[in-house]
Amino acid sequence: MASEAGEQLLGATGLTARLRLEDIGPHGGAALSVHFGWGDGPSPTSALLSAAARLLDRGTYRAPEATTGTGDATTARTESPARTSPRPPGAPAHALLLAQFLPGHAACSDGLADEVRTALAVPGTAADLIETLRTQNRQLLAALDESQQQGEELRRLNGELEETNAGVLALYRELAGELEETNSGVVALYAELEEKNQELELVQAYRARFWANVSHELRTPVNSVIALAQLLLDPAGDPLSEEQSQQVSLMRASGSTLLALVDELLDVAKAESGRLEPLVADVDLRPLLHQLRGTLRGTAHPEVTLHVPDHRQSSALHTDEVMLTRVLRNILSNALKFTRTGHVRLEIEEHGTDADARFVFRVTDTGVGIPEPEIDRVFEEFYQVRGPHQRGRAGTGLGLPYARRLTQLLGGSLTLSSTLGKGTVVVIDLPARHDRDRAPLATTAPGTSPERALRSVVVVDDDAVFVNTLRPMLARLSENVIHVADSSRAVGVIAREQPDAVFLDLTMPGKDGYTVHAECAAHPAVRHIPVLVLTSLAAEDVDRGRLPGAHTVLHKTRLTLRTLTEALAPSPSRPAPAGDPRKTPQR
Repeated sequence: MASEAGEQLLGATGLTARLRLEDIGPHGGAALSVHFGWGDGPSPTSALLSAAARLLDRGTYRAPEATTGTGDATTARTESPARTSPRPPGAPAHALLLAQFLPGHAACSDGLADEVRTALAVPGTAADLIETLRTQNRQLLAALDESQQQGEELRRLNGELEETNAGVLALYRELAGELEETNSGVVALYAELEEKNQELELVQAYRARFWANVSHELRTPVNSVIALAQLLLDPAGDPLSEEQSQQVSLMRASGSTLLALVDELLDVAKAESGRLEPLVADVDLRPLLHQLRGTLRGTAHPEVTLHVPDHRQSSALHTDEVMLTRVLRNILSNALKFTRTGHVRLEIEEHGTDADARFVFRVTDTGVGIPEPEIDRVFEEFYQVRGPHQRGRAGTGLGLPYARRLTQLLGGSLTLSSTLGKGTVVVIDLPARHDRDRAPLATTAPGTSPERALRSVVVVDDDAVFVNTLRPMLARLSENVIHVADSSRAVGVIAREQPDAVFLDLTMPGKDGYTVHAECAAHPAVRHIPVLVLTSLAAEDVDRGRLPGAHTVLHKTRLTLRTLTEALAPSPSRPAPAGDPRKTPQR
Protein backbone atom coordinates (compact mmCIF):
# COMPACT_ATOMS: atom_id res chain seq x y z
CA MET A 1 0.00 0.00 0.00
CA ALA A 2 2.91 2.39 0.88
CA SER A 3 4.64 1.68 -2.46
CA GLU A 4 1.45 2.47 -4.36
CA ALA A 5 1.15 5.72 -2.44
CA GLY A 6 4.77 6.54 -3.30
CA GLU A 7 4.13 5.95 -7.00
CA GLN A 8 1.16 8.31 -6.94
CA LEU A 9 3.16 11.03 -5.15
CA LEU A 10 6.23 10.96 -7.41
CA GLY A 11 6.98 14.47 -8.60
CA ALA A 12 5.59 16.13 -5.51
CA THR A 13 7.69 19.01 -4.16
CA GLY A 14 9.74 18.12 -1.07
CA LEU A 15 8.41 14.54 -0.90
CA THR A 16 9.70 12.61 2.09
CA ALA A 17 8.86 9.09 3.26
CA ARG A 18 9.79 7.69 6.68
CA LEU A 19 9.27 4.06 7.79
CA ARG A 20 8.81 3.90 11.54
CA LEU A 21 8.11 1.32 14.23
CA GLU A 22 6.00 3.19 16.76
CA ASP A 23 4.13 2.47 19.96
CA ILE A 24 0.81 3.78 18.68
CA GLY A 25 -1.14 0.51 18.73
CA PRO A 26 -3.99 -0.15 21.15
CA HIS A 27 -2.89 -0.85 24.75
CA GLY A 28 0.65 0.29 23.98
CA GLY A 29 1.10 -2.12 21.10
CA ALA A 30 3.56 -1.60 18.28
CA ALA A 31 2.60 -0.40 14.82
CA LEU A 32 4.53 -0.33 11.57
CA SER A 33 3.87 3.05 9.94
CA VAL A 34 4.88 5.04 6.87
CA HIS A 35 4.82 8.87 7.00
CA PHE A 36 4.65 10.76 3.71
CA GLY A 37 5.10 14.55 3.60
CA TRP A 38 5.29 16.98 0.67
CA GLY A 39 4.66 20.57 -0.29
CA ASP A 40 3.01 21.05 -3.64
CA GLY A 41 1.98 18.32 -6.01
CA PRO A 42 -0.58 15.60 -6.51
CA SER A 43 -2.84 14.30 -3.76
CA PRO A 44 -3.49 10.61 -3.13
CA THR A 45 -6.45 9.27 -5.08
CA SER A 46 -9.73 8.41 -3.43
CA ALA A 47 -9.21 4.78 -4.51
CA LEU A 48 -5.92 4.68 -2.58
CA LEU A 49 -7.49 6.21 0.49
CA SER A 50 -10.45 3.78 0.25
CA ALA A 51 -8.10 0.79 -0.07
CA ALA A 52 -6.05 2.01 2.89
CA ALA A 53 -9.22 2.30 4.94
CA ARG A 54 -10.16 -1.28 4.06
CA LEU A 55 -6.73 -2.94 4.41
CA LEU A 56 -4.90 -0.99 7.15
CA ASP A 57 -5.65 -0.24 10.73
CA ARG A 58 -4.95 3.45 10.31
CA GLY A 59 -4.81 5.80 7.36
CA THR A 60 -4.78 9.59 7.74
CA TYR A 61 -4.39 12.20 5.06
CA ARG A 62 -4.08 15.94 5.75
CA ALA A 63 -4.50 18.45 2.91
CA PRO A 64 -3.27 22.03 3.20
CA GLU A 65 -6.69 23.77 2.99
CA ALA A 66 -9.06 20.92 4.12
CA THR A 67 -10.38 20.65 7.62
CA THR A 68 -11.64 17.10 7.08
CA GLY A 69 -10.22 14.10 5.32
CA THR A 70 -10.35 10.42 5.16
CA GLY A 71 -10.27 9.33 8.74
CA ASP A 72 -8.58 6.38 10.31
CA ALA A 73 -9.01 3.18 8.44
CA THR A 74 -11.22 1.03 10.61
CA THR A 75 -11.64 -2.67 11.16
CA ALA A 76 -14.21 -4.76 12.89
CA ARG A 77 -11.96 -4.87 15.92
CA THR A 78 -11.35 -1.19 16.52
CA GLU A 79 -14.33 0.59 14.94
CA SER A 80 -12.15 3.75 15.00
CA PRO A 81 -13.97 6.94 13.98
CA ALA A 82 -12.58 9.13 11.21
CA ARG A 83 -10.57 12.07 12.42
CA THR A 84 -8.38 14.90 11.03
CA SER A 85 -5.46 16.34 12.95
CA PRO A 86 -4.43 20.03 12.64
CA ARG A 87 -1.19 20.94 10.86
CA PRO A 88 1.73 21.29 13.36
CA PRO A 89 4.10 24.25 12.92
CA GLY A 90 6.84 23.56 10.36
CA ALA A 91 5.10 20.44 9.07
CA PRO A 92 4.76 19.86 5.31
CA ALA A 93 1.61 21.06 3.58
CA HIS A 94 0.49 17.51 2.77
CA ALA A 95 0.82 14.57 5.16
CA LEU A 96 -0.22 10.91 4.71
CA LEU A 97 0.03 8.29 7.45
CA LEU A 98 -0.34 4.58 6.75
CA ALA A 99 -0.05 2.27 9.78
CA GLN A 100 -0.66 -1.39 10.60
CA PHE A 101 -0.84 -2.58 14.20
CA LEU A 102 1.50 -5.45 15.10
CA PRO A 103 0.74 -8.20 17.58
CA GLY A 104 2.59 -8.08 20.86
CA HIS A 105 3.70 -5.37 23.31
CA ALA A 106 5.73 -2.30 22.49
CA ALA A 107 8.68 -3.78 24.40
CA CYS A 108 9.24 -6.10 21.49
CA SER A 109 9.54 -3.23 19.04
CA ASP A 110 13.34 -2.90 19.30
CA GLY A 111 13.92 -6.54 18.37
CA LEU A 112 11.41 -6.29 15.59
CA ALA A 113 13.12 -3.18 14.28
CA ASP A 114 16.45 -4.99 14.15
CA GLU A 115 14.86 -7.84 12.18
CA VAL A 116 13.39 -5.38 9.70
CA ARG A 117 16.75 -3.58 9.27
CA THR A 118 18.55 -6.87 8.69
CA ALA A 119 15.98 -7.98 6.12
CA LEU A 120 16.10 -4.67 4.28
CA ALA A 121 19.92 -4.70 4.21
CA VAL A 122 19.92 -7.70 1.86
CA PRO A 123 20.16 -6.45 -1.76
CA GLY A 124 16.86 -6.78 -3.63
CA THR A 125 14.89 -7.78 -0.58
CA ALA A 126 13.06 -4.47 -0.25
CA ALA A 127 12.01 -4.48 -3.90
CA ASP A 128 10.83 -8.08 -3.67
CA LEU A 129 8.87 -7.37 -0.51
CA ILE A 130 7.29 -4.30 -2.08
CA GLU A 131 6.26 -6.21 -5.19
CA THR A 132 4.92 -9.10 -3.08
CA LEU A 133 2.93 -6.70 -0.95
CA ARG A 134 1.55 -5.00 -4.04
CA THR A 135 0.40 -8.32 -5.46
CA GLN A 136 -1.13 -9.38 -2.17
CA ASN A 137 -2.86 -6.03 -1.81
CA ARG A 138 -4.37 -6.29 -5.27
CA GLN A 139 -5.52 -9.85 -4.62
CA LEU A 140 -6.92 -8.88 -1.27
CA LEU A 141 -8.77 -5.91 -2.73
CA ALA A 142 -10.20 -8.09 -5.48
CA ALA A 143 -11.31 -10.66 -2.89
CA LEU A 144 -12.89 -7.92 -0.80
CA ASP A 145 -14.74 -6.55 -3.83
CA GLU A 146 -15.99 -10.02 -4.74
CA SER A 147 -17.02 -10.67 -1.16
CA GLN A 148 -18.89 -7.38 -1.07
CA GLN A 149 -20.69 -8.22 -4.33
CA GLN A 150 -21.57 -11.67 -3.03
CA GLY A 151 -22.87 -10.12 0.16
CA GLU A 152 -25.05 -7.73 -1.81
CA GLU A 153 -26.30 -10.60 -4.01
CA LEU A 154 -27.00 -12.67 -0.90
CA ARG A 155 -28.97 -9.82 0.62
CA ARG A 156 -30.93 -9.48 -2.61
CA LEU A 157 -31.65 -13.21 -2.74
CA ASN A 158 -32.66 -13.19 0.91
CA GLY A 159 -35.08 -10.40 0.15
CA GLU A 160 -36.56 -12.33 -2.77
CA LEU A 161 -36.77 -15.46 -0.63
CA GLU A 162 -38.61 -13.56 2.08
CA GLU A 163 -41.06 -12.26 -0.52
CA THR A 164 -41.50 -15.79 -1.93
CA ASN A 165 -42.02 -17.25 1.55
CA ALA A 166 -44.58 -14.59 2.28
CA GLY A 167 -46.39 -15.45 -0.97
CA VAL A 168 -46.25 -19.18 -0.23
CA LEU A 169 -47.63 -18.64 3.26
CA ALA A 170 -50.43 -16.49 1.87
CA LEU A 171 -51.22 -19.12 -0.78
CA TYR A 172 -51.13 -21.89 1.84
CA ARG A 173 -53.56 -19.98 4.04
CA GLU A 174 -55.82 -19.41 1.04
CA LEU A 175 -55.70 -23.07 -0.02
CA ALA A 176 -56.25 -24.22 3.55
CA GLY A 177 -59.35 -22.06 3.70
CA GLU A 178 -60.62 -23.38 0.37
CA LEU A 179 -59.90 -26.98 1.45
CA GLU A 180 -61.82 -26.47 4.65
CA GLU A 181 -64.75 -25.06 2.68
CA THR A 182 -64.55 -28.00 0.25
CA ASN A 183 -64.46 -30.52 3.10
CA SER A 184 -67.47 -28.87 4.66
CA GLY A 185 -69.25 -29.05 1.31
CA VAL A 186 -68.35 -32.74 0.91
CA VAL A 187 -69.64 -33.55 4.38
CA ALA A 188 -72.85 -31.69 3.61
CA LEU A 189 -73.13 -33.51 0.26
CA TYR A 190 -72.68 -36.91 1.92
CA ALA A 191 -75.36 -36.02 4.42
CA GLU A 192 -77.67 -34.96 1.59
CA LEU A 193 -76.93 -38.15 -0.35
CA GLU A 194 -77.68 -40.26 2.70
CA GLU A 195 -80.97 -38.44 3.12
CA LYS A 196 -81.81 -38.96 -0.57
CA ASN A 197 -80.92 -42.66 -0.29
CA GLN A 198 -83.29 -43.03 2.63
CA GLU A 199 -86.00 -41.26 0.66
CA LEU A 200 -85.33 -43.52 -2.32
CA GLU A 201 -85.55 -46.63 -0.15
CA LEU A 202 -88.88 -45.42 1.17
CA VAL A 203 -90.17 -44.69 -2.35
CA GLN A 204 -89.05 -48.13 -3.57
CA ALA A 205 -90.81 -49.79 -0.65
CA TYR A 206 -94.00 -47.82 -1.35
CA ARG A 207 -93.80 -48.69 -5.05
CA ALA A 208 -93.40 -52.41 -4.40
CA ARG A 209 -96.31 -52.33 -1.97
CA PHE A 210 -98.42 -50.37 -4.45
CA TRP A 211 -97.73 -52.84 -7.25
CA ALA A 212 -98.63 -55.77 -5.07
CA ASN A 213 -101.87 -54.17 -3.88
CA VAL A 214 -102.94 -53.01 -7.34
CA SER A 215 -102.12 -56.38 -8.89
CA HIS A 216 -104.16 -58.22 -6.29
CA GLU A 217 -107.10 -55.85 -6.75
CA LEU A 218 -107.01 -56.21 -10.53
CA ARG A 219 -106.93 -60.00 -10.61
CA THR A 220 -110.39 -60.39 -9.08
CA PRO A 221 -112.38 -58.49 -11.76
CA VAL A 222 -110.20 -59.86 -14.58
CA ASN A 223 -110.78 -63.43 -13.42
CA SER A 224 -114.50 -62.67 -13.30
CA VAL A 225 -114.46 -61.38 -16.88
CA ILE A 226 -112.63 -64.49 -18.11
CA ALA A 227 -114.97 -66.80 -16.20
CA LEU A 228 -118.06 -65.07 -17.63
CA ALA A 229 -116.63 -65.29 -21.15
CA GLN A 230 -115.97 -69.00 -20.74
CA LEU A 231 -119.49 -69.46 -19.38
CA LEU A 232 -120.98 -67.74 -22.42
CA LEU A 233 -118.90 -69.92 -24.76
CA ASP A 234 -119.90 -73.15 -23.00
CA PRO A 235 -121.75 -75.37 -25.50
CA ALA A 236 -124.11 -76.44 -22.74
CA GLY A 237 -125.45 -72.90 -22.45
CA ASP A 238 -127.60 -70.84 -24.75
CA PRO A 239 -126.16 -70.87 -28.26
CA LEU A 240 -124.50 -67.71 -29.57
CA SER A 241 -124.40 -66.41 -33.07
CA GLU A 242 -121.11 -66.61 -34.94
CA GLU A 243 -120.52 -62.89 -34.49
CA GLN A 244 -121.32 -63.09 -30.77
CA SER A 245 -118.96 -66.04 -30.35
CA GLN A 246 -116.15 -64.10 -32.02
CA GLN A 247 -116.77 -61.08 -29.78
CA VAL A 248 -116.86 -63.17 -26.59
CA SER A 249 -113.74 -65.07 -27.68
CA LEU A 250 -111.99 -61.76 -28.24
CA MET A 251 -113.13 -60.60 -24.81
CA ARG A 252 -111.78 -63.80 -23.21
CA ALA A 253 -108.45 -63.47 -25.06
CA SER A 254 -108.11 -59.84 -24.01
CA GLY A 255 -108.93 -60.76 -20.43
CA SER A 256 -106.31 -63.52 -20.49
CA THR A 257 -103.72 -61.07 -21.83
CA LEU A 258 -104.61 -58.58 -19.12
CA LEU A 259 -104.36 -61.30 -16.48
CA ALA A 260 -100.89 -62.24 -17.76
CA LEU A 261 -99.80 -58.59 -17.47
CA VAL A 262 -101.23 -58.41 -13.95
CA ASP A 263 -99.37 -61.59 -13.03
CA GLU A 264 -96.17 -60.08 -14.39
CA LEU A 265 -96.69 -56.93 -12.32
CA LEU A 266 -97.23 -59.08 -9.26
CA ASP A 267 -94.11 -61.12 -10.02
CA VAL A 268 -92.04 -57.95 -10.49
CA ALA A 269 -93.28 -56.66 -7.14
CA LYS A 270 -92.41 -59.98 -5.52
CA ALA A 271 -88.97 -60.00 -7.13
CA GLU A 272 -88.18 -56.49 -5.95
CA SER A 273 -89.32 -57.33 -2.42
CA GLY A 274 -87.18 -60.49 -2.45
CA ARG A 275 -90.18 -62.79 -2.02
CA LEU A 276 -90.15 -64.48 -5.44
CA GLU A 277 -88.65 -67.94 -4.99
CA PRO A 278 -87.97 -70.40 -7.84
CA LEU A 279 -89.80 -73.73 -7.58
CA VAL A 280 -87.14 -76.03 -8.98
CA ALA A 281 -88.01 -79.33 -10.67
CA ASP A 282 -87.02 -81.39 -13.71
CA VAL A 283 -88.32 -79.70 -16.86
CA ASP A 284 -89.41 -81.46 -20.05
CA LEU A 285 -88.86 -78.95 -22.84
CA ARG A 286 -91.08 -80.71 -25.39
CA PRO A 287 -94.51 -79.70 -23.97
CA LEU A 288 -93.13 -76.30 -22.99
CA LEU A 289 -92.00 -75.58 -26.55
CA HIS A 290 -95.22 -77.00 -27.99
CA GLN A 291 -97.25 -74.62 -25.81
CA LEU A 292 -95.12 -71.62 -26.86
CA ARG A 293 -95.47 -72.53 -30.53
CA GLY A 294 -99.25 -72.83 -30.28
CA THR A 295 -99.91 -69.66 -28.29
CA LEU A 296 -97.50 -67.36 -30.14
CA ARG A 297 -97.93 -68.43 -33.76
CA GLY A 298 -101.25 -66.61 -34.00
CA THR A 299 -99.65 -63.33 -32.90
CA ALA A 300 -97.10 -63.30 -35.74
CA HIS A 301 -97.51 -61.01 -38.73
CA PRO A 302 -98.56 -62.83 -41.91
CA GLU A 303 -95.14 -62.31 -43.49
CA VAL A 304 -93.24 -63.56 -40.42
CA THR A 305 -92.32 -67.20 -39.80
CA LEU A 306 -91.98 -68.42 -36.21
CA HIS A 307 -89.42 -71.23 -35.76
CA VAL A 308 -89.67 -73.12 -32.44
CA PRO A 309 -87.70 -76.41 -32.41
CA ASP A 310 -89.02 -79.81 -31.43
CA HIS A 311 -86.57 -80.49 -28.66
CA ARG A 312 -85.80 -84.05 -27.72
CA GLN A 313 -86.71 -85.47 -24.32
CA SER A 314 -84.17 -84.32 -21.75
CA SER A 315 -84.12 -84.66 -18.00
CA ALA A 316 -80.94 -82.63 -17.65
CA LEU A 317 -82.71 -79.29 -17.15
CA HIS A 318 -83.53 -78.70 -13.50
CA THR A 319 -85.12 -75.26 -13.01
CA ASP A 320 -88.43 -73.41 -12.48
CA GLU A 321 -90.62 -74.30 -15.48
CA VAL A 322 -93.10 -71.44 -14.97
CA MET A 323 -90.33 -68.82 -14.80
CA LEU A 324 -88.57 -70.27 -17.84
CA THR A 325 -91.84 -70.29 -19.79
CA ARG A 326 -92.50 -66.66 -18.93
CA VAL A 327 -88.97 -65.64 -19.91
CA LEU A 328 -89.21 -67.33 -23.31
CA ARG A 329 -92.76 -66.08 -23.91
CA ASN A 330 -91.74 -62.49 -23.15
CA ILE A 331 -88.72 -62.59 -25.44
CA LEU A 332 -90.55 -64.34 -28.30
CA SER A 333 -93.65 -62.15 -28.10
CA ASN A 334 -91.48 -59.05 -27.98
CA ALA A 335 -89.62 -60.22 -31.10
CA LEU A 336 -92.89 -61.00 -32.93
CA LYS A 337 -94.33 -57.62 -31.98
CA PHE A 338 -91.53 -55.70 -33.73
CA THR A 339 -90.93 -57.99 -36.74
CA ARG A 340 -93.02 -57.27 -39.85
CA THR A 341 -91.21 -59.50 -42.36
CA GLY A 342 -88.74 -62.37 -42.15
CA HIS A 343 -88.58 -64.71 -39.19
CA VAL A 344 -88.34 -65.12 -35.43
CA ARG A 345 -86.22 -68.15 -34.52
CA LEU A 346 -85.65 -69.93 -31.19
CA GLU A 347 -82.55 -72.12 -30.97
CA ILE A 348 -81.51 -74.28 -28.01
CA GLU A 349 -77.97 -75.47 -27.35
CA GLU A 350 -76.52 -77.64 -24.59
CA HIS A 351 -72.96 -77.11 -23.38
CA GLY A 352 -70.79 -78.95 -20.87
CA THR A 353 -71.51 -81.96 -18.75
CA ASP A 354 -72.44 -82.72 -15.15
CA ALA A 355 -71.86 -79.70 -12.89
CA ASP A 356 -70.78 -77.55 -15.84
CA ALA A 357 -73.81 -78.33 -18.01
CA ARG A 358 -75.65 -75.31 -19.40
CA PHE A 359 -78.62 -74.54 -21.64
CA VAL A 360 -78.40 -71.59 -24.03
CA PHE A 361 -81.66 -70.27 -25.53
CA ARG A 362 -81.07 -67.90 -28.45
CA VAL A 363 -83.91 -65.83 -29.96
CA THR A 364 -83.09 -64.20 -33.31
CA ASP A 365 -85.40 -61.90 -35.27
CA THR A 366 -85.31 -59.80 -38.44
CA GLY A 367 -87.26 -56.94 -36.90
CA VAL A 368 -86.74 -53.19 -36.63
CA GLY A 369 -83.77 -53.51 -34.24
CA ILE A 370 -82.80 -51.18 -31.42
CA PRO A 371 -80.57 -48.07 -31.71
CA GLU A 372 -77.24 -48.66 -29.98
CA PRO A 373 -77.69 -45.83 -27.39
CA GLU A 374 -81.00 -47.41 -26.34
CA ILE A 375 -79.80 -50.99 -25.84
CA ASP A 376 -78.95 -50.57 -22.16
CA ARG A 377 -82.09 -48.56 -21.47
CA VAL A 378 -84.52 -51.22 -22.71
CA PHE A 379 -83.82 -53.09 -19.48
CA GLU A 380 -85.14 -50.17 -17.42
CA GLU A 381 -88.63 -50.73 -16.08
CA PHE A 382 -91.42 -48.94 -18.01
CA TYR A 383 -88.96 -47.65 -20.63
CA GLN A 384 -89.91 -48.04 -24.29
CA VAL A 385 -87.95 -46.99 -27.37
CA ARG A 386 -89.92 -44.26 -29.10
CA GLY A 387 -90.41 -44.27 -32.85
CA PRO A 388 -92.78 -45.07 -35.73
CA HIS A 389 -92.43 -48.80 -34.99
CA GLN A 390 -94.40 -48.29 -31.73
CA ARG A 391 -97.64 -47.49 -33.56
CA GLY A 392 -100.20 -50.18 -32.94
CA ARG A 393 -97.88 -52.08 -30.59
CA ALA A 394 -98.97 -51.35 -27.04
CA GLY A 395 -96.83 -52.47 -24.14
CA THR A 396 -95.88 -51.76 -20.55
CA GLY A 397 -92.10 -51.57 -20.86
CA LEU A 398 -91.79 -54.43 -18.36
CA GLY A 399 -91.13 -57.36 -20.70
CA LEU A 400 -87.32 -57.26 -20.96
CA PRO A 401 -86.67 -56.11 -17.35
CA TYR A 402 -89.04 -58.81 -16.12
CA ALA A 403 -87.36 -61.49 -18.27
CA ARG A 404 -83.88 -60.50 -17.11
CA ARG A 405 -84.94 -60.51 -13.45
CA LEU A 406 -86.45 -63.98 -13.75
CA THR A 407 -83.33 -65.21 -15.55
CA GLN A 408 -81.18 -63.93 -12.70
CA LEU A 409 -83.46 -65.69 -10.22
CA LEU A 410 -82.79 -68.89 -12.13
CA GLY A 411 -79.03 -68.33 -11.76
CA GLY A 412 -78.45 -67.35 -15.38
CA SER A 413 -77.90 -64.30 -17.54
CA LEU A 414 -79.77 -62.52 -20.32
CA THR A 415 -77.87 -60.48 -22.91
CA LEU A 416 -79.06 -58.54 -25.94
CA SER A 417 -77.40 -57.34 -29.13
CA SER A 418 -79.13 -55.46 -31.91
CA THR A 419 -78.57 -53.64 -35.20
CA LEU A 420 -81.02 -50.95 -36.19
CA GLY A 421 -83.02 -52.03 -39.23
CA LYS A 422 -81.60 -55.58 -39.26
CA GLY A 423 -82.83 -57.31 -36.13
CA THR A 424 -82.07 -58.38 -32.58
CA VAL A 425 -80.46 -61.37 -30.85
CA VAL A 426 -81.32 -62.26 -27.24
CA VAL A 427 -79.27 -64.95 -25.47
CA ILE A 428 -80.52 -66.63 -22.28
CA ASP A 429 -77.78 -68.64 -20.55
CA LEU A 430 -79.04 -70.96 -17.77
CA PRO A 431 -77.35 -73.62 -15.64
CA ALA A 432 -78.68 -77.08 -16.29
CA ARG A 433 -79.18 -77.56 -12.56
CA HIS A 434 -80.35 -74.58 -10.57
CA ASP A 435 -78.48 -73.92 -7.33
CA ARG A 436 -80.87 -72.57 -4.73
CA ASP A 437 -78.02 -70.97 -2.84
CA ARG A 438 -77.48 -68.55 -5.71
CA ALA A 439 -80.97 -67.13 -5.82
CA PRO A 440 -81.31 -64.89 -2.71
CA LEU A 441 -78.69 -62.36 -3.74
CA ALA A 442 -80.22 -61.87 -7.19
CA THR A 443 -83.72 -61.37 -5.75
CA THR A 444 -82.72 -58.41 -3.65
CA ALA A 445 -84.77 -55.33 -4.47
CA PRO A 446 -83.12 -51.96 -4.96
CA GLY A 447 -83.59 -49.71 -2.00
CA THR A 448 -84.59 -52.53 0.38
CA SER A 449 -82.59 -54.20 3.11
CA PRO A 450 -81.22 -57.47 1.67
CA GLU A 451 -80.17 -60.27 3.92
CA ARG A 452 -76.42 -60.68 4.26
CA ALA A 453 -75.86 -63.33 1.64
CA LEU A 454 -72.05 -63.13 1.77
CA ARG A 455 -69.73 -64.12 4.58
CA SER A 456 -67.03 -61.51 3.88
CA VAL A 457 -65.69 -59.16 1.20
CA VAL A 458 -62.33 -57.39 0.89
CA VAL A 459 -62.04 -53.80 -0.38
CA VAL A 460 -58.57 -52.85 -1.72
CA ASP A 461 -58.52 -49.04 -2.01
CA ASP A 462 -56.29 -46.28 -0.62
CA ASP A 463 -59.15 -43.74 -0.60
CA ALA A 464 -60.51 -43.91 2.95
CA VAL A 465 -63.32 -41.43 2.22
CA PHE A 466 -64.65 -43.57 -0.62
CA VAL A 467 -64.36 -46.76 1.44
CA ASN A 468 -66.35 -45.14 4.26
CA THR A 469 -69.04 -44.35 1.68
CA LEU A 470 -68.99 -47.86 0.23
CA ARG A 471 -68.87 -49.74 3.54
CA PRO A 472 -72.53 -49.14 4.62
CA MET A 473 -73.80 -50.58 1.32
CA LEU A 474 -71.49 -53.59 1.50
CA ALA A 475 -72.45 -54.15 5.13
CA ARG A 476 -75.98 -54.85 3.92
CA LEU A 477 -74.70 -57.57 1.62
CA SER A 478 -71.89 -59.13 3.67
CA GLU A 479 -71.37 -60.01 7.30
CA ASN A 480 -67.78 -58.75 7.29
CA VAL A 481 -66.19 -55.92 5.24
CA ILE A 482 -62.36 -55.91 5.32
CA HIS A 483 -60.52 -52.79 4.12
CA VAL A 484 -56.94 -52.99 2.79
CA ALA A 485 -55.43 -49.54 2.15
CA ASP A 486 -51.92 -50.78 1.28
CA SER A 487 -52.05 -52.53 -2.10
CA SER A 488 -48.79 -54.39 -1.38
CA ARG A 489 -50.61 -56.33 1.39
CA ALA A 490 -53.71 -57.09 -0.68
CA VAL A 491 -52.90 -60.58 -1.95
CA GLY A 492 -51.73 -61.74 1.47
CA VAL A 493 -54.91 -60.52 3.18
CA ILE A 494 -57.13 -62.06 0.47
CA ALA A 495 -55.32 -65.39 0.72
CA ARG A 496 -55.68 -65.39 4.51
CA GLU A 497 -59.31 -64.22 4.75
CA GLN A 498 -60.66 -66.17 1.72
CA PRO A 499 -63.53 -63.69 1.12
CA ASP A 500 -66.52 -64.29 -1.14
CA ALA A 501 -65.57 -61.32 -3.35
CA VAL A 502 -62.86 -58.67 -3.75
CA PHE A 503 -63.49 -55.01 -4.66
CA LEU A 504 -60.30 -53.67 -6.27
CA ASP A 505 -59.45 -50.03 -7.06
CA LEU A 506 -57.36 -49.47 -10.21
CA THR A 507 -55.52 -46.25 -9.28
CA MET A 508 -53.38 -46.65 -6.14
CA PRO A 509 -49.83 -45.65 -5.12
CA GLY A 510 -47.24 -48.39 -5.32
CA LYS A 511 -48.94 -51.42 -6.85
CA ASP A 512 -51.89 -50.36 -8.98
CA GLY A 513 -55.05 -52.40 -9.46
CA TYR A 514 -53.78 -54.04 -12.65
CA THR A 515 -50.75 -55.41 -10.79
CA VAL A 516 -52.80 -56.64 -7.83
CA HIS A 517 -55.29 -58.30 -10.22
CA ALA A 518 -52.46 -60.11 -12.01
CA GLU A 519 -51.03 -61.30 -8.67
CA CYS A 520 -54.46 -62.55 -7.60
CA ALA A 521 -54.86 -64.45 -10.87
CA ALA A 522 -51.45 -66.09 -10.38
CA HIS A 523 -51.95 -67.01 -6.70
CA PRO A 524 -53.35 -70.56 -6.34
CA ALA A 525 -55.21 -69.70 -3.11
CA VAL A 526 -56.74 -66.51 -4.51
CA ARG A 527 -57.46 -66.91 -8.22
CA HIS A 528 -60.85 -68.58 -7.66
CA ILE A 529 -62.20 -65.52 -5.79
CA PRO A 530 -64.22 -63.12 -8.02
CA VAL A 531 -62.69 -59.65 -8.41
CA LEU A 532 -64.94 -56.62 -8.98
CA VAL A 533 -62.93 -53.66 -10.30
CA LEU A 534 -63.71 -50.16 -8.98
CA THR A 535 -62.54 -47.06 -10.83
CA SER A 536 -63.13 -43.35 -11.38
CA LEU A 537 -61.67 -43.57 -14.89
CA ALA A 538 -63.78 -43.19 -17.99
CA ALA A 539 -64.76 -46.49 -19.61
CA GLU A 540 -62.44 -45.92 -22.57
CA ASP A 541 -59.48 -45.33 -20.22
CA VAL A 542 -59.80 -48.74 -18.53
CA ASP A 543 -57.42 -51.29 -20.08
CA ARG A 544 -59.67 -54.34 -19.98
CA GLY A 545 -56.99 -56.37 -21.72
CA ARG A 546 -55.03 -56.25 -18.45
CA LEU A 547 -58.04 -57.46 -16.45
CA PRO A 548 -58.69 -60.97 -17.81
CA GLY A 549 -61.28 -62.84 -15.81
CA ALA A 550 -62.44 -59.78 -13.85
CA HIS A 551 -66.00 -60.26 -12.60
CA THR A 552 -67.10 -56.76 -13.65
CA VAL A 553 -65.92 -53.13 -13.80
CA LEU A 554 -67.93 -50.62 -11.73
CA HIS A 555 -67.68 -46.82 -11.88
CA LYS A 556 -67.29 -45.29 -8.43
CA THR A 557 -69.71 -42.42 -9.10
CA ARG A 558 -72.53 -44.79 -10.08
CA LEU A 559 -72.42 -47.25 -7.18
CA THR A 560 -75.73 -47.96 -5.53
CA LEU A 561 -77.04 -50.85 -3.48
CA ARG A 562 -78.83 -52.09 -6.59
CA THR A 563 -75.73 -52.04 -8.81
CA LEU A 564 -73.70 -53.80 -6.11
CA THR A 565 -76.40 -56.43 -5.68
CA GLU A 566 -76.63 -57.05 -9.42
CA ALA A 567 -72.82 -57.10 -9.75
CA LEU A 568 -72.57 -59.69 -6.99
CA ALA A 569 -75.40 -61.77 -8.44
CA PRO A 570 -73.76 -65.18 -8.98
CA SER A 571 -73.56 -66.92 -12.31
CA PRO A 572 -72.41 -70.47 -12.88
CA SER A 573 -70.44 -69.65 -16.01
CA ARG A 574 -67.25 -70.55 -14.19
CA PRO A 575 -66.94 -73.74 -12.12
CA ALA A 576 -65.79 -73.76 -8.53
CA PRO A 577 -62.03 -74.22 -8.19
CA ALA A 578 -60.73 -77.62 -7.32
CA GLY A 579 -59.90 -78.07 -3.69
CA ASP A 580 -62.23 -75.31 -2.53
CA PRO A 581 -65.79 -76.63 -2.61
CA ARG A 582 -67.05 -73.83 -0.36
CA LYS A 583 -66.87 -71.28 -3.17
CA THR A 584 -69.80 -70.59 -5.45
CA PRO A 585 -68.63 -70.19 -9.04
CA GLN A 586 -69.00 -66.62 -10.24
CA ARG A 587 -68.16 -64.70 -13.31
